[in-house]
Amino acid sequence: MSAYQIEVAIPDRDYTIEIAPGLLATARTIDVLQSLANKSRICIVTHPVLMKPYVSPLVEGLKERGIDPFLHVIPSGEHRKTLATVARMYDAFIEAKLDRKSLVVVVGGGVLGDAAGFAAASYLRGIRFVQIPTTLLAHVDSSVGGKTGVDLPQGKNLIGAFHQPSSVLIDPKTLQTLPMRELRAGLAEVIKYGIIYDNAFFARVDALLPRILRRDMEALSEIIARSCEIKAEVVCQDETEQGLRAILNFGHTIGHALEAITNYRRYKHGEAVAIGMVVESRIGERVGQTPAETTQALIDTLQRAKLPVAYPSDISVERVLEVAQRDKKTVGGLLRFVLPLRIGEVNVRSDVPISAIEAATQISI
Repeated sequence: MSAYQIEVAIPDRDYTIEIAPGLLATARTIDVLQSLANKSRICIVTHPVLMKPYVSPLVEGLKERGIDPFLHVIPSGEHRKTLATVARMYDAFIEAKLDRKSLVVVVGGGVLGDAAGFAAASYLRGIRFVQIPTTLLAHVDSSVGGKTGVDLPQGKNLIGAFHQPSSVLIDPKTLQTLPMRELRAGLAEVIKYGIIYDNAFFARVDALLPRILRRDMEALSEIIARSCEIKAEVVCQDETEQGLRAILNFGHTIGHALEAITNYRRYKHGEAVAIGMVVESRIGERVGQTPAETTQALIDTLQRAKLPVAYPSDISVERVLEVAQRDKKTVGGLLRFVLPLRIGEVNVRSDVPISAIEAATQISI
């Protein structure tokens, strides 16, 4: 099966993303962790359900090399992406006797990667960490680029830091047991990359959807690799989101607000982003820059992936705008929206009238 290596060339913080079906069952994963640890302590942060299939073999492999990792196991769920969870991680790091040369290894999805990455970024003013993502969303988005953080009741990812991982190890076989809803949610971010950056990739994802939803390893490896390439290209040009990196937020201004309003329990992140992308493409139509056929192509692909595309009738636009105003993407009190110009190209605008937002949320699909 195909294997990929993608270099994230950030000065003084460069790292490699390795993608291969079965990677976690090979000596390569142990080799990487052993090399990075370099005789220092390792703490593995994970979820209970991931212990038997993925973490226990890692622990056994490390012990065979003379490394006895400390384990910190926490329950899953977006509602646990909090400072309280991070505080418990600090306690675990202290118990594990981690120092500034130690290594945190995160085995899990995007929520865990964000929270544990932030814990690593802030513990002893920053220690190294490795991402071993186990969901499609984490494979293509949260494990790459160094954004870490946690949610507050007032909004998503309001507390965080830019802290690049030392390595990202992606095994698409972890998706074989991923719940279908999680797989579909991850596809929203994959589809996003096509809209914001690469029209050929958008068409390719659309064509591969039947194979992707059958969990075909070649198809999954291909879309994961290209998604990571796109994100790496953007991040290497703008690590801390001063300009270009903002295009990665397509669908997120509306999507993050919907997540916060519904207490992170109604929607998976990708589901909220799918709705947000449709609304924001509709906004683009209203301000005269997005062709209607672009929006329709986006809707058609999202629907083929069985992702939600309709704005919820029980959430007012006023409530969304109120929550969105607290989001970190707001600059100078102005909401910024990523709006398509065509498939493969977007721009960022902060001059969107409220009437355009209202109109975009009231269209029946």
